[in-house]
Amino acid sequence: MTNIRVVSFGCFLGLALFAGGCSKSSPPSEKSKMESAPAKPVAYFHVDPATAGEVTGKITFSGKAPARKKIDMDEDPQCAKEHKGGYIWDESVEVGPKHGLGNVFVYIKKGLEGKKFEAPSDPVVVDQHGCWFMPRVIAMQAGQALEVTNSDPVTHNIHPRSKVNREWNQNQPAGAPPIFRKFFNEPEVMIRVKCNIHAWMKSWIGVVDNPYFAVTKSDGNFEFKNVPPGTYTLEAWQEELGTQEQQVTLASSGKATTEFAFKGE
Repeated sequence: MTNIRVVSFGCFLGLALFAGGCSKSSPPSEKSKMESAPAKPVAYFHVDPATAGEVTGKITFSGKAPARKKIDMDEDPQCAKEHKGGYIWDESVEVGPKHGLGNVFVYIKKGLEGKKFEAPSDPVVVDQHGCWFMPRVIAMQAGQALEVTNSDPVTHNIHPRSKVNREWNQNQPAGAPPIFRKFFNEPEVMIRVKCNIHAWMKSWIGVVDNPYFAVTKSDGNFEFKNVPPGTYTLEAWQEELGTQEQQVTLASSGKATTEFAFKGE
């Protein structure tokens, strides 16, 4: 009697295992399908050279320019020594000899919606030279890398105080290799940059999602080449004088010109 029960239980167990082994597995969920699917390549916009044109402009200043201020570097004798007893002047408003306005960040703000541009592979370089950020105004495209160098015999610190992108800061001793950072993946105009060691060191970073941007020199001129035809809003930013906007319409294979006029007191 006992043997019969054992055999019967064994058969039942075997049938259960067999049935379990032969049962169909549940189909993969939609979530697992999405996780396993390969990422779709980004569809970058490519400008048609047959219809592309260019936008040029000038940024001028009129009125009384703010008085220039001397930068005191005496708190770090090595920094003062880099200038051999001379002075460094504040560059917050740089007016050229023909009323051109330098250090203005100008870019296409509107009109390119729906177009995604591939970021340049070359980094944008900012150097710390003479205990000063060079250049003062840095322009870059979202997704582009930033390369930071230190040409001075002292330790510096770079601290971009981003609000949209990631905020970070890092010391860079004299003779240290360049710092490469790719933390600016979203448009942000503008990002204030400071040095936590030398309070007088100031700079700005402008990040946009298209390749049409520039920083003016003292002549105030700028140009955007290889621009697709369309109607665009341009914005010019100046750290002390604020922002201005201008609208331009670019015909197929055409040229469009505009001017921004900032005023002092």
